[in-house]
Amino acid sequence: MDRGTVGSANQGRLSVGVRTEGRSEVVTPVGELDHHTADLLREPLEAALEKGRSRLVVDCSQLAFCDSTGLNVLLGARLKAEAAGGGVHLAGMQPVVARVFEITGAEAVFTVHDTLEAALSE
Repeated sequence: MDRGTVGSANQGRLSVGVRTEGRSEVVTPVGELDHHTADLLREPLEAALEKGRSRLVVDCSQLAFCDSTGLNVLLGARLKAEAAGGGVHLAGMQPVVARVFEITGAEAVFTVHDTLEAALSE
């Protein structure tokens, strides 16, 4: 499922793919995650949780940018997933995105994997 983008000003800035892999819901944001595009990621994460999919794997390998709003979307999903007995796993972060998590200390509250394959095999 490809969520597309919101509004013409943001056309092409972020797309989000969603698929089920075993017990995980894999969410793949592609592009820039910021204040203007955050709902494009929030919506599929919340939809997965509403369907009872509490193990969320976010494939960050194609995420080029993440600001504080995007970080807050992921933190919110983490809280909801953990309340449902699951969690949010981040995989394949690019250095520019990993730096945001390092600076804020957020990497300490997520399970971070070098690759999507590693996240799925856990």
